[in-house]
Amino acid sequence: MNNESIVNALKGVKVPILVLDQKWHRLFAIGGKPEGVKQKEQELNELLARQGKVNQELKELKKLKSKLMQGIVAHMDEADAAAEPQDKTTLDQNKKLIEETNERIAANEDEQLELPKMIQKVNIELMMLTMDYTYDKMRTNTNEINEIAEWIAQVRVDLKKNIIKKQNREINNREIYSYMHDIFGPGVVALFDLTNGGGDIALVSKDSAGVSVEDEMKKVTEEGKKEKQKPFENFEA
Repeated sequence: MNNESIVNALKGVKVPILVLDQKWHRLFAIGGKPEGVKQKEQELNELLARQGKVNQELKELKKLKSKLMQGIVAHMDEADAAAEPQDKTTLDQNKKLIEETNERIAANEDEQLELPKMIQKVNIELMMLTMDYTYDKMRTNTNEINEIAEWIAQVRVDLKKNIIKKQNREINNREIYSYMHDIFGPGVVALFDLTNGGGDIALVSKDSAGVSVEDEMKKVTEEGKKEKQKPFENFEA
């Protein structure tokens, strides 16, 4: 489905004014808004500002027209054969002002009718740009998620292999040390321990004494969960 088909399908659907929605702005909190989105946002803001100005002008013009009409009615009620020439001049000026005001009111009312259509059009265009950005961003995220998931899976395999390798080395050390005691006796071995750093020989590491491969895997997973639960700021790595 192309963009034109989507726009046609959206006819009759009320799309909220995006620039007035804080959640819309949050969509670009990490990467910032693309240039095309910025330009369309500015265009929409200008139309909204114009709409507000037109509505305010229309109120003021109608208020002015009402005041002028009241002035004309007042002069007409007082009109007689002895009326001052300046009164007639004032009346003519008021009538001319009303005509000009009516023209301006008509122009503003026409613009007032057109502006919502223009705003909706630009808002839809901004929505299309937003959707292009968000889906592209999610596709990028998905690719990275899949890459990281593959890396995690491989790390788990390597971790399990290294845990088995580590435990095998510990078993081998214990067997060697036991045979040395059987062959040479504890006294001789103790003497050689002093000269060969026997205390540094790993017979059973502190973190894996009596622990199975599955238990060590579980321990690593639990430590990972604790790290995940630590608070962190939103960021893009």
